[in-house]
Amino acid sequence: MDVLKGGRRLLLGMGLVAALPLHGATGRSSEVAVKDRANANASLAVSGQFAALVWSASAKDATDIYVATSRDGGRAFGAPARVNRTSGDANANGEQPPRVALVPRGGGDPSIVIVWTAKSPTGTKLWTARSDDGGKTFGPQTAVPGSDAAGNRGWESIATDSDGRVVALWLDHRETAAGKLGAARSHAEHMHDATAAQQKDGVARAQLSKLFFSRLDTPDSARPLTGGVCYCCKTTIAAGRNGALYAAWRHVYPGNVRDIAFTMSADGGRTFTAPLRVSEDRWVLDGCPENGPAMAVDDQNRIHLVWPTLVPSAVPEKEPALALFYAMSLDGRQFTKRQQLPTEGIPRHPQIAVGSEGEMSVVWDEQLSGTRRVALARATVAADGAARFNRLEISDDARAVYPAIATDGRDTIVAWTSGSGQTVLRAAHLAR
Repeated sequence: MDVLKGGRRLLLGMGLVAALPLHGATGRSSEVAVKDRANANASLAVSGQFAALVWSASAKDATDIYVATSRDGGRAFGAPARVNRTSGDANANGEQPPRVALVPRGGGDPSIVIVWTAKSPTGTKLWTARSDDGGKTFGPQTAVPGSDAAGNRGWESIATDSDGRVVALWLDHRETAAGKLGAARSHAEHMHDATAAQQKDGVARAQLSKLFFSRLDTPDSARPLTGGVCYCCKTTIAAGRNGALYAAWRHVYPGNVRDIAFTMSADGGRTFTAPLRVSEDRWVLDGCPENGPAMAVDDQNRIHLVWPTLVPSAVPEKEPALALFYAMSLDGRQFTKRQQLPTEGIPRHPQIAVGSEGEMSVVWDEQLSGTRRVALARATVAADGAARFNRLEISDDARAVYPAIATDGRDTIVAWTSGSGQTVLRAAHLAR
């Protein structure tokens, strides 16, 4: 499938069925598949020409985590390899896909580190596994430090810091799973208490929802950064130069307002700043929108954030509508005024990547004309934070949702879930 939109050529793969010639293009897309599974919830990581694509593959009540790798910038992916050792116990959805990070290694492919959510007797926990042979095999899976408490957790994000160590961020409900004496209780009891608290006060309920940070290589590093988080919206964490770490999430403010918050660490995660409100969007909702932020840091250490929020309609009789917004920060102390992206229909689930020369790509899905499709916008950001977005549409005859994006510094790879029911993943290489 060969598509030319907005003056750029997208090399598309049918994602997970068979190799397909690209008419009018200079190469072929490679398709990786787990047969007879619903393939969805993709994440991507890129280092030079090496790319790792991770996703969940489900059949009946069993879900497993798989990875496929590319050595030509995402134009072709090899056969998938299963990551989780315990068959069928993974737990994934669009807002909490398995996450992947790459760790540089001298003279060879980078190491692949994957983190995912899995079921446990008292809720859910986070597992991690590492491959040092290009994704052919994985070592033993181990619990992410601090994630094996009772209760539910997930909506994780990971990043590789400037020292080559992987850090993790997640949402955690351990406090709602503890009784008056601290005893662990069942998942059903935990959910009952959360529902009761919601009926009383959404803001009070959110105080039991914590944002946790941990280093994967340090057993005692896990700790809560804040309470009051909006549970079931994805988190995002990114690394900058000289040990800097940046995190963003959806926070619950007084009045049940659910806006985006941000924190940073200048010392490799030992301390973090007080949460900063990125934008006064004032989205009031007694529930979770399941629609979190995405973030990237460029070579100049500029912090780029994109997120969805509800905005009033220009027509008085119409209901408010979802929109996507972008803001940038030079120092993590304040962000530029939000700027709306050129979306259509109902946009959701943004992801972002920044190239080596500061060119930014944002991808999302949008609901329009009875279906969902994937769209992308590219921009170069000026010194004052202003961005002029050039919108592109990624052609897919089937329903397309939950895109993922990564860049090698120049070209960009996009992957998304395609179809309904027995879904597949499609992948695209977008030349600069």
